Amino acid sequence: MRDWQLLQRALAREPAVLVTVERVEGSGPREVGAWMALTPDRLFATIGGGQLEFEAIAQARAALAAGVVAEPLRRYALGPSLGQCCGGIVYLRYELLGAADIGGLRARLAQEDRLMPVALFGGGHVGRAIIALLGRLPARVLWVDSRDEIFPAELPDKVVAEHSEPVQAAVQDLAPGSQVLIMSFSHAEDLDVVAACLQRQRERGDLPYVGLIGSKSKWASFRQRLLARGFSEVELAHVTSPIGVAGISGKQPEVIAVAVVAQLLQGWG
Repeated sequence: MRDWQLLQRALAREPAVLVTVERVEGSGPREVGAWMALTPDRLFATIGGGQLEFEAIAQARAALAAGVVAEPLRRYALGPSLGQCCGGIVYLRYELLGAADIGGLRARLAQEDRLMPVALFGGGHVGRAIIALLGRLPARVLWVDSRDEIFPAELPDKVVAEHSEPVQAAVQDLAPGSQVLIMSFSHAEDLDVVAACLQRQRERGDLPYVGLIGSKSKWASFRQRLLARGFSEVELAHVTSPIGVAGISGKQPEVIAVAVVAQLLQGWG
């Protein structure tokens, strides 16, 4: 369950202090909008930053004990006085929350508009390893396969599974800005999904990353077939294959997943 949902449940029983990153100047540990919340016996989420977070927790505890936030906005210089060397300045907003604030938490804290949209085609071992990793990251994932009963019974909160036959039909309905990973059980399906992505990119230009799992020889074969389908060299250059950051050579599904997700994150934001 997401942190903001757990916080909602806690607020039904006890007050909390919400700490939000309101502004960052220079280098800071987290982005604007990052948050944490403290109840008398629990801590939810994180604003990062080591000593910065310790200081924020102390301020939140003091506000809980007093029943009021004495200084709603505090400035923190991330220098020697705080025992940190980031060099930036972070402004934290402190708010006392109660049961009346439960209804508005999703709009304020879910941050769904800041999630990386990913479309993953393929429910095999590597696909499952990638889902397990993306499920713990700020990503919103559409997981597509043409086979029945391929998906596990339980999925991470931000993952939606979709059966599509033919599998490439799902490409037209992907969220704009989706980063696409293609790793189905079939090379023929992979080829059709790549072609559908290139066609959508030609028409809309809204798929920033199209990645195909496999070897250089697989891509060389696909490249010739896609050229025969009428795609240009410029259009084919939009496909990344093989996928994953360079220098990671392991073939275990979990190792491949780390390399692939790292590459997605490099191009996000």
